[in-house]
Amino acid sequence: MTSFPTRTRRLPVFLAGLLCAGAAHAHKSSDAYLTWRVEGHRIEQRLDIALRDLDRDLALDADEDGQLTWGEVRGRWAEIARVGAEGVRVTADGQPCIAASADVPPQLDEHTDGRYAVLQQTFECLALVRRIGVDYRLFAASDPTHRGIARLTTSGDSGATEHSAVLVPGAAPQSVALEPAAGTAARSFAGFVSEGLHHIAIGLDHVLFLVTLLMVAVWRRDDVGNGWVPRQMASSAWKEALRLVSAFTVAHSLTLGLAASGVLAPPSRWVESLIAASVLVAAIDNVRPFLRGPRWVMVSVFGLVHGFGFAGPLQDLGLRQGELAWPLLGFNLGVELGQLGLVALLLPLACLWRDRAVYRGVVRSGSGVIAALASVWLLERSLQLSLLP
Repeated sequence: MTSFPTRTRRLPVFLAGLLCAGAAHAHKSSDAYLTWRVEGHRIEQRLDIALRDLDRDLALDADEDGQLTWGEVRGRWAEIARVGAEGVRVTADGQPCIAASADVPPQLDEHTDGRYAVLQQTFECLALVRRIGVDYRLFAASDPTHRGIARLTTSGDSGATEHSAVLVPGAAPQSVALEPAAGTAARSFAGFVSEGLHHIAIGLDHVLFLVTLLMVAVWRRDDVGNGWVPRQMASSAWKEALRLVSAFTVAHSLTLGLAASGVLAPPSRWVESLIAASVLVAAIDNVRPFLRGPRWVMVSVFGLVHGFGFAGPLQDLGLRQGELAWPLLGFNLGVELGQLGLVALLLPLACLWRDRAVYRGVVRSGSGVIAALASVWLLERSLQLSLLP
């Protein structure tokens, strides 16, 4: 049977493998944005697909210089359109609609996380459209983390209405009704809760920031303030962990709401750079404490930055403020559930090992690996380099 020290020494190796495996998906997940506008028998569809995702599947960067030019994208537009047509199949009330000839020139749009190809299509249906069905398969074979964020807008005598939904590639075909039945709002809300969980699960920089904090939540600063000593009581560690998570939650919830509603929109490049810096600072402080004052203050400041990072999918959905409340609440609830799950997973182990010398080695080596990766992220994001595969 493997001894406790041996098992514990393997943790940094496991952590390093996790970091290398997830390095390419450090922050922004793969999302596409689907908008339908319904007028009588007609459905106008707009599909925005990230160029980085298309480049992964189609190798658009012909000269492999790491930069996609307009010429490289425009020359492959027919293939891009084919990916969109095969990835999104629309019906109306269970009946196929006829795609009108699309005489729309190739175009790109800038989202919070980069450039997207814009594919527009008009469908003519046999009868008045009451329910749209979608078989969503975009990137189902190449990226299981991908999600589609859909928005349906209609106009009628009572005014315009909007509905939203989260689409999972390869799942069962999903339908969105123009006049939602009872329970539809709850399913939509649950979809955004799931999306929040999804984003915290694959957002490696957010996860590592929390992991770094939780590793030393079972310790306190020594009397001199230059080192760490184990907390006497496990209950004290739980209180510290919940204090940190609460501070992070309150801070990022504030900026998530402001960004998603369009009140504040800082450049994505600087937001992601500061998120990488937050991971680096927390990891260095684990190895050699240098931050003065309660740690929750630092967590609150960086939590404000992380909130802008979480806001991307809701910002790009383009909902009006009146339609944003439930998606915002559901998404934020999903993020919080993901954070609490991380606490429940890691903190009991940290409490058990907090006074062992081998755990101090785990924290030092693990924090060192995290600091190294965060340094690379910081260089990549601030200088717009490509250092990791």
